[in-house]
Amino acid sequence: MNWRVPLGNAVVLGLLGAGALALARLHAWPWWPGDALGWQWHAAWACLAGYTLLCVAVGWRGRVANIVAKTAATTSGKQTLVVWASQTGFAHELAGRSVATLEGAGVAARALPLEQLDAATLRQATRVLFIASTTGEGDPPDHATGFLRRVLSDTQTLPALRYGVLALGDRSYEQFCAFGRELDEWLAHRGAHALFDRVEIDNADPGALRHWQYLLAQLGDGRADADWERPQYQRWELQAREQSNPGCEAPAWRVTLQPFDATWPQWQAGDIAEIGPCHSPADVEDWLREHALDGEAIVLGQPLRQWVARSQWASLDTAAPALPFDLDAWVANLQPLPHREYSIASTPAERRLELLVRCQRDAEGRLGLGSGWLCQYAPLGGEIALRIRANPGFHAPDPTLPLILIGNGTGLAGLRSQLRARVEAGARRNWLLFGERHAAHDGHYAADLKQWRQGGWLSRWDAVYSRDGGAHRYVQDALRAATPILREWVDAGASIYVCGSLQGMAPAVDAVIEEALGAGRREDLLGSGRYRRDVY
Repeated sequence: MNWRVPLGNAVVLGLLGAGALALARLHAWPWWPGDALGWQWHAAWACLAGYTLLCVAVGWRGRVANIVAKTAATTSGKQTLVVWASQTGFAHELAGRSVATLEGAGVAARALPLEQLDAATLRQATRVLFIASTTGEGDPPDHATGFLRRVLSDTQTLPALRYGVLALGDRSYEQFCAFGRELDEWLAHRGAHALFDRVEIDNADPGALRHWQYLLAQLGDGRADADWERPQYQRWELQAREQSNPGCEAPAWRVTLQPFDATWPQWQAGDIAEIGPCHSPADVEDWLREHALDGEAIVLGQPLRQWVARSQWASLDTAAPALPFDLDAWVANLQPLPHREYSIASTPAERRLELLVRCQRDAEGRLGLGSGWLCQYAPLGGEIALRIRANPGFHAPDPTLPLILIGNGTGLAGLRSQLRARVEAGARRNWLLFGERHAAHDGHYAADLKQWRQGGWLSRWDAVYSRDGGAHRYVQDALRAATPILREWVDAGASIYVCGSLQGMAPAVDAVIEEALGAGRREDLLGSGRYRRDVY
């Protein structure tokens, strides 16, 4: 409670009391010559009643306002707020799409213009996503000026807040995405924790937009509607597929691909493979049989079976009654399945594109859309729709400086490509901290790691297994135990790269980094690009 309020009340009451004592001397002699008239009594009672009602109304209004404020704060705490700042309307449009994607993934969400976000709401919120445009030479949108004046000047801390930033900009301007970057830095400086690294979009780049949509879906159950922008896939061949952890209850597969035209594209360690998945062949045939349709019928240049395999069930079933009449028109309006993203585990010099994919299952035991296609249904030698998306936020750091790589599960794919790139660049001071389930089964890329360790390419290798017990169950436990070494490496100029689970591992590791290095040092690492994350 503010101490000025009771003190002020006490002063006012003291003055009133002093006034009453000063007026008390008037009662020493008869000071009123006669009794009040009847209408005067009525007027006095009416004034008293009116004053009483006024006090009750003011008090009730304040109570209702407090209840509404508390309810709004509680609601905003439970909901994911999608806060937008838009000059031309594009950020506003993306906020609506983002809310729809979150709700489709089972996450309660609502959109809010930036000028309506106050400090109290921000303190109560637990998860806020910002979509921020930059206008002119690094300026915020016009309607954001109130927020800048009221909130950005506030010195409050936000340790409970988890946030994400989608920064919109144009690289032809010198101050690219300046307002989004300013928001990100301010939030980090206030002790808030980023759910994932800032996503920057140059002129509505569709690949970056799909990545944002993918991250939104990962905040819920992973489901997403059709991509906001359709990827332009290339044709790749599924060359090989082998289980990386035989005997494990959560199988993961090493999937190897090569382009059909034998023309190798270039990518860098840290880049992403976008996969266009398909339904299982059995499900496709069942649907065709149910609707008495010929899967070999050519529609718009392709067999109908292929259109069905790549389209959402809801889209197919909605249009099914019209199928016998106009197949071409129906196919043209089908909604394609959303893409799936996977870290590339190899480098172009290895002449293969390799992924490490965990077989995911839903509550009813059905295989996930992307993992089912890559790990089970797609035939060897068959075609995979694939697009490589640049991910500059996770590209390899300066090879002359040390690198700390931290991850879990299939996140090892993104770390493995970084290690391979370091080997190719002759960089030897590398430290890997990796977590999985069982040492006996989960030896992803064990041969490569052992070879690099023996050859001096891995200065330190910490592996922890959650189901085996031991001193450290999770990767964050091993990192905390190595706090002095972490500080030593960071002092020597090391970057920290994290790849793996968005929920669980990444925030736990982030907390240990802040605990070990301090909030200010962590913020400096984020700002300088020495602390980067590719999480999903």
